[in-house]
Amino acid sequence: MVKRQVPRPAELLELMRFKKFDLDPRRRRLSSALSIDDLRTIAKHRTPAAAFDYTDGAAEREISMARSVEAFEDVEFHPSILHDVSQVDTTTQILGGSSAQPFGIAPTGFTRLMQTEGEIAGAGAAGAAGIPFTLSTLGTTSIEDVKAENPLGRNWFQLYVMKQREISYGLVERAAQAGYDTLFFTVDTPVAGARLRDARNGFSIPPQLSLSTVVNAIPRPWWWWDFLTTAKLEFASLSATGGTVGELLNSAMDPSIDYEDLAQIREMWPGKFAVKGVQTLEDAKKLADLGVDAIVLSNHGGRQLDRAPVPFHLLPEVAREVGQDLEIILDTGIRSGADIVASIALGADFTMVGRAYLYGLMAGGREGVDRMIQILSEEVERTMKLLQVSSLSDLTPKHVTQLSRYTRIGEGARIR
Repeated sequence: MVKRQVPRPAELLELMRFKKFDLDPRRRRLSSALSIDDLRTIAKHRTPAAAFDYTDGAAEREISMARSVEAFEDVEFHPSILHDVSQVDTTTQILGGSSAQPFGIAPTGFTRLMQTEGEIAGAGAAGAAGIPFTLSTLGTTSIEDVKAENPLGRNWFQLYVMKQREISYGLVERAAQAGYDTLFFTVDTPVAGARLRDARNGFSIPPQLSLSTVVNAIPRPWWWWDFLTTAKLEFASLSATGGTVGELLNSAMDPSIDYEDLAQIREMWPGKFAVKGVQTLEDAKKLADLGVDAIVLSNHGGRQLDRAPVPFHLLPEVAREVGQDLEIILDTGIRSGADIVASIALGADFTMVGRAYLYGLMAGGREGVDRMIQILSEEVERTMKLLQVSSLSDLTPKHVTQLSRYTRIGEGARIR
């Protein structure tokens, strides 16, 4: 028989310790976020549909984005045993400098429309965390203001080559003068991808209002208050601001850019030079032969060509072939620190996060970006400890198997 007794009041009080209620609603909701998916849920609740869908959506049927996320879900880890991981080192060297974590913030456009603090929140959070921040040509904060917010940190600039070449040349000169250490020459945007969510929502700068957008905004008055009481939303680096995403890209971008443009921009740039949007081994080899400092394996987050290659699937082969000749950065599909660890194990030197950053921004401004970085950093460290590796250099392909729900049956063809 189990012996029972009447609990004493002191024992009951010890078991009933209530969590102290935080009066700050922003801090309260961010502390409840334990993953990037949690931040996404909060962001969706707090942001009008058009702005949220711009971040969350991709091109056409969104197959590229879905496959890129699935690729990380289909990872199998192989932990070692009996290794001392009481101390784990997550620092790394990339593009001539250090980063406290093996990830940085990717370039994003229209950022202040997501949440009014925009790039200032991203650059400040990145600087505080000791990781790089990348400003987009389509950013809504100027090159100089980002530098002022992150004066001692690492600032990178992502360049679109436009029909009016003098605009692109001017941006290169401004970024160099402001002390940005790396230029990302972007090659996957000759024209805009068909982002159907944006078209259906009438997403544009300035926002286009309809009955549905007004109704959707009613339960989100804080977003409109921020939007209407802060500086006018416009591109900080471009004079043209009116129109949908597709119209703006198609009016500004030049589908005729080629290797001569790459050479000319590279000649102008004094710092490290990376090419963003590489999607084949052949192009990676050609860029290695040209001596660029780094490539970014990316399908633009699935926002350009739907059914594009999955960067994470390309990574092992590209790392084997050109990893000794240039640095390899991976983006697209990363939603956790485990995704980052898997990327490093399979040969990436560094990774970048875009949607995760914007989910944090929409969830809570600068504090939300801080929380996003904290979540990913903790996941990176925990995954490394569970794999029983104490530094990023200890991660190798033996720690990861890429399971695949696709089977290649011919050049360019896969079936489920």
